[in-house]
Amino acid sequence: MPSKGNKEEPETGCQDAGGVDETQSTEQLNMSRLRSSSVEIREKGSEFLKEELHKAQKELKLKDKECERLSKVREQLEQELEELTASLFEEAHKMVREANTKQAASEKQLREARGKIDMLQAEVTALKTLVITSTPSSPNRELHPQLQSPSKAGFRKGHGRNKSTSSAVVSAASQNVTPEPVSRECKEVDSILFAEFQAWKESPTLDKSSSFLDRIYREDVGPCLDFTKQELSELVRVAVEQNTLTIEPVACQTLPMVKVSAEECGGPKKCALSGLPRTCKHRIMLGDSGNYYYISPSCRARITAVCNFFTYIRYIQQGLVRQDVELMYWEVMRLRREMSLAKLGFYPSDM
Repeated sequence: MPSKGNKEEPETGCQDAGGVDETQSTEQLNMSRLRSSSVEIREKGSEFLKEELHKAQKELKLKDKECERLSKVREQLEQELEELTASLFEEAHKMVREANTKQAASEKQLREARGKIDMLQAEVTALKTLVITSTPSSPNRELHPQLQSPSKAGFRKGHGRNKSTSSAVVSAASQNVTPEPVSRECKEVDSILFAEFQAWKESPTLDKSSSFLDRIYREDVGPCLDFTKQELSELVRVAVEQNTLTIEPVACQTLPMVKVSAEECGGPKKCALSGLPRTCKHRIMLGDSGNYYYISPSCRARITAVCNFFTYIRYIQQGLVRQDVELMYWEVMRLRREMSLAKLGFYPSDM
């Protein structure tokens, strides 16, 4: 028995050693499988991430192209809108000039027609006088040329007139018709004024520090807005510069039982700027103050002339005037002439 026991113990030890080796090899095999599977997973994950990154990059490029296209479309639309606005302004300005020219021509034709009518009426009156003074007992030889001697009648053809009648007609016509000399306006660019305008045109601004605007303020705007009421004149000048002045016509009839909330200065028969008794067809309001000031036609013409000048230079500053520099210069000179004429008391009859 002991000998047998000694023989069986080595066999058991060998079996235990073999089991441990098998267990270790199995664990190593499992570890290698896990490692290989983890490597495969990592590779597949990296490939998937690369594909997703590539897709995202493609989408980003497409979106960049779309944004660039939309920005180009927006810039094109803005440019077209700016050009359309400028063309509309030029067309409107052209239409206004044409309307003014046609109006002046129509007024001239009307004056000429009225002069002709007055002349014809004077002739008719003179002929009536001749007819009335002619009687059977003492016929008027001017109305009956057959009563004249042949020698005198041979030199007369057609209907004869009395010298006094002709002189009366001519004097009446000369009193009613004012001859208008036909003259063509000549223009010459002043080098100093043109240089100042060109310098201002390079960087247009409403600041009075520029020599161009400083000269116009001193020579045109200041004198044109210099009224008797100095304090109100200063307020009007500020409102014109800030583009907050409102001009509106005065109603022909004032309805009763209407409460006026705004303070009204002056009156329909007195100008608030000059203080003189004048028929005021318009009134002005400075900003949103609600205060109305009645103004005469002459004061309205002066304010309107200055407002037209500021409107035009604002359009130039905003880039809405697409014309040659010389044409813009002459338009500014025309507006300056309107201010000078308004300051001297000249204004249209429809004011």
